[in-house]
Formats: sequence, C-alpha cells, structure tokens
Amino acid sequence: MIKQAKMASVFVLTFLKEAVMKKTLVSFGALALAGMAGAAGFAEEFPDAQKTLPGSMGWMQGFPPAQEKTLHASDGTFFEFPALRYSVNHIREFYPTRNVSSGKGKKYSVKQKLDPKIDSVTFTPWDSDKPMTFEESLDANYTDGIIVMHKGKIVYEKYPAGLKPDGLHAAMSVSKSFTGTVASILAAEGKLDPSKKVTDYIPELKDSGYADATVRQVMDMTTAIKYSEDYNDPNAEIWAYSAAGNVFRPINYRGPQNYYEYLATVKKLPDSEHGEAFGYRTINTELLAWICSRVTGQGLAEMVSEMIWKPLGAHYDGYYQLDPSGIAFAGGGFDLNLRDMAMFGEMMRNGGKLNGKQIIPEKAVKDIASGGSSEEYKAAFAKSDYTKLKGWSYHNMWWITNNSHGAYMARGVHGQAIYIDPAAEMVIARFASTHFASNKYIDPLSLPAYEAVAEYLMNK
Repeated sequence: MIKQAKMASVFVLTFLKEAVMKKTLVSFGALALAGMAGAAGFAEEFPDAQKTLPGSMGWMQGFPPAQEKTLHASDGTFFEFPALRYSVNHIREFYPTRNVSSGKGKKYSVKQKLDPKIDSVTFTPWDSDKPMTFEESLDANYTDGIIVMHKGKIVYEKYPAGLKPDGLHAAMSVSKSFTGTVASILAAEGKLDPSKKVTDYIPELKDSGYADATVRQVMDMTTAIKYSEDYNDPNAEIWAYSAAGNVFRPINYRGPQNYYEYLATVKKLPDSEHGEAFGYRTINTELLAWICSRVTGQGLAEMVSEMIWKPLGAHYDGYYQLDPSGIAFAGGGFDLNLRDMAMFGEMMRNGGKLNGKQIIPEKAVKDIASGGSSEEYKAAFAKSDYTKLKGWSYHNMWWITNNSHGAYMARGVHGQAIYIDPAAEMVIARFASTHFASNKYIDPLSLPAYEAVAEYLMNK
C-alpha cells in the first residue's frame, strides 16, 4: 500500500511497502494526478497551516540537521505532509534539474497598488453554508504565496509560508499548461500540425497505443490509452511509468530507462477510440513535449526559455526536474518564481502581449482560451469523473471553465494555480502545499474564492 494518500503529488517519490509491490521506489515526478482514495475534504486530523510553517518545523536546519529533521528523496519522506511544505520550495536540492534561462535581456516591469479590502471579500465554499473571507482561505488552502493582478497591476501579494518573493516553487501540473503553450505556439507558427498522427512526428510509437492518435487528441487528453493513475492498484500503469522516470531505481530494475521508452510500451484501451472522452493522463504531456522537441530540435527547458521565459522578460531562471536520461518532466516538473508566473498569466490575458510587446502569437492564446468551448469538447469532458466541474472542458493542456467570464486556468496538485478571468481583467497566481494533493478537495475552497475576487474587482 502507499504510505498515505496525503503524500501523493506531482512531485512525490512514493515509498511502497515490499509486501505489496515487490519494489522499493517509484519516481515522485510521475504522480501528477493525486486523486487518492479515503479522503473526504480537509480533515481535522492534519495540523493547520500556522502549525506547519516550514521555518517553525525546523526542516533541514543545522549543519547537519538533526536526524528527525532531515528529509530524504530516496524514501519519500521529503514529500510527506507537512515536510512537503518545505520541499516544494527546494526541489532542486533533492533531484537533478535543468535550468530554464531567463536571459540577460530587458525584464518586464509591473506596478503594484495593493488593495487591503480583498482580504475581506467573502464567499461560501461549495457544499458549505458557512461564509469565509479570502484572507481565511489562504490558511485553509495552505497557501505559500499568492498574487492577484487587476488591469495589469498587482493588487494583492502575500507569502504566508516558506516561499520568499525571490524564491522558486514547484508548479506541479501547472507545468502541463506550459507544455501546452509551447505546442500552441508551434501550431500558430505553422511548425506543428495538430491534425497529424502522432507517428508522423514520433515513428518510434508505431507499435504503441498512440499509433492511430492525432496530436490534437494528445493536446486535449482525449487519447484512449490503457493507463491508470489509481494509486491504490498495485498493477496500475502509473507504477511502470514512475519507475521509468525514477533516478533512485533499485539496482535490479530492467524496465524502460526513461519517459520516452515507457511511452513505446503503452497500449490502447480495447473497444475504445481516440477522441471520444477526456482522460487526464500525465503521459500525454510527456508525449506532447517529445513531439515539440522533435519539431524544434530542442529539449523542453530550452523551448520554454527561448519561446516564453526570455521574451517575457522573466526576472528569475526556472528549472525542470529530470529523469535518469536527462529528459525534462513535462507533466509536472517546472519550478518557477511566483511573480514570473503571474506575469505569464497576465501575458496570456492580454492576448500574448506584455508591456506592449507581443510575446507569443495572439492566435495561440485565442486557441487556448476559446478552443475548448464547443459542444464537442464539453461532451468529451463530461464523460470524465470531474463531476464538480460541470460545463468545463480541456484544451491544449489548459482547463476551460466556459463560464460567463470566459475564465480558464492552469492547475496543479497541492494547490498550484493560474486563474485567468478576461471579463474581470484579473489574474490570480498561487503556490500552495495542501495536505491533500487532488484538486477535487481543493476546488471547493479555491474556485469560489477566485470568482468572488473577480466580482469584487469588477464592481469596485
């Protein structure tokens, strides 16, 4: 069995008991979906946010740290709650990484005019009749850092936990949306044709379940591949995928040596066709990054740097977690600065422009923001198990709300988010370290909070 559901994460290296799995370690990087069984909301058994602040917990402090305060990647202890509250800010200290250069060019400028009234914005969480203020929601969601932008200005910025303004934080599956943005740019530039078959770009997958899938179906996660991320099933494909990307594999491991080798082993679901239903599978993002690399001749870290980070004028280098072959973990391995992430969201809100400069093609942004609004996309999404997200869709590795504001977002486990609301001219960027990984437990607090702030800003 898995140690505990609360350990699951995009980045968690899970330790499995030998009696169940006959294995010791799997890659923490592969656990991008964390819908673990047995959780029912924010349980009282977990210490609250103030009691789990990384500084007061004493993790990795001292030379050397005390044994009980030393965290390890090889056994998964670094990502058990509450230790993960430290680790999300220090991934590079536990795993090999590749830099995403921000370059030496002109950096973006941004004005700040803080609005203290945002703290008092009130909303009611889903499945609750008890109102909550936005300020109260920060601790309830174990927020590490949050920025609200309105009309291009920072109107709210707080760092309640271990994250510093100049620090970097694990983005988890928000990373998927960066991969999707790279693909969208290439498509807008005519370098990538989403209608083509996967094998037109990656012939190595001709014998896999992806053989008859299109790039579009990969981008929208409507591939009908046999792949389960059920962490309670010792035979789920997640474990083989995880082992392929794990830098701490047992010496007797003989399976696929990296993410790409694993993709060649994937089979198609029997009696199913690609394009019929949405299925959130991290390996689709790994494949999309591979396709983009085949088109450009660059690795993912280089593509993000050259196509987004340098043109954006990001203030800080980011980095990607790597597998044993040095392949970037596209599905959840990006670590970056909060302000830089907020400005990326602001650039998306402005049709690819920032500070008057076109950063990425407007066509790419429009496709992301509106491409998932058709009935076809909604129907495919409705076949998934995201019952709380009625009317939503998924497109180019972004989540599309299809609400009256035209909001869309990037989402990652443990509370990572970029929420873009065009009607409210608002962007919210958040890093967090909740004890539950899955967004199904985080959304009831987060989404109504975002919507309440949007309404406040529109009506102030």
